[in-house]
Amino acid sequence: MWINDFKGELAALSAAFLWAASSAVYGLLGPRIPPLQLNLLKGLIAIAFICLTLVLSGELQIKFNLVTVGLFLISGILGIGLGDTAYFIAINNLGARRTLLMETLAPPMTALLALIFLGEKLSFGAWCGILITGIGVGWVITERTQGSVISTANGKKGIIWAILSEVAQSSGVIISRFALVSSEINPLWSTLLRLIGGTIIVVFLLLVKGKKQSESGKINWSGKLVGAIAITAFGSTYLGIWLQQTSLKFAPAGIAQTLLATSPLFVIPIAARLGERISVRSILGVLIAVAGIGLLFTFR
Repeated sequence: MWINDFKGELAALSAAFLWAASSAVYGLLGPRIPPLQLNLLKGLIAIAFICLTLVLSGELQIKFNLVTVGLFLISGILGIGLGDTAYFIAINNLGARRTLLMETLAPPMTALLALIFLGEKLSFGAWCGILITGIGVGWVITERTQGSVISTANGKKGIIWAILSEVAQSSGVIISRFALVSSEINPLWSTLLRLIGGTIIVVFLLLVKGKKQSESGKINWSGKLVGAIAITAFGSTYLGIWLQQTSLKFAPAGIAQTLLATSPLFVIPIAARLGERISVRSILGVLIAVAGIGLLFTFR
């Protein structure tokens, strides 16, 4: 069936949609919760959801290969523990729109790393699809909006953290892709192992920061805040990373990462639904990106 032929690509687009829906919430949570603590909370909540899913599905028993487990843990440390933390810091300093613009560099970076380390060769049409999709996403993100001015100091700091996030996440994707295609492990278990790796490094960083973190990281807890974190973690971390791993299992890393980076496109219909006026430029940017996505499906 057509869906089975492109389940990796469809999983990537589904994850992008969930990340788009969650990005606005993370933008609101950022000023209230320090990045490391936010990363830890969403990771722990997602791990609990995955463990519950494994129990209910009867998939607790699995043959482990220590090398494969180690690769997923390293992938989680890089992509989730370090990459997501750097991403949250970048959003706080650069703003969500500019941070997402920096993220458009991740797909070609991932495709190049996959070519070098995994030997994954993409067709000329697929490379064109990656480029066109990136242009469409970038054009949407770079549109000027009210309240988007940031200081030079914050801008430089945000750019540095955004670049670090891209490098960490791309490296994590490549390691995860290699482990998935070279083993029989299913995406749900790989998601759990990656989250465990990411949580371990976040806990370590919190311990290193020690007293300084505890003093600067006081949170005014409320039922509404806990609910927002839980719901967002369920969508963006539990389902989102599960779908990401599914996409990496069944699609080339460069294509999967390109489709995963289309989150800004899904923000537009969400914003329209909330009553925000959508510009012609945004619509044209979406159409360009959709054309690029079409090339990726055609010249996979």
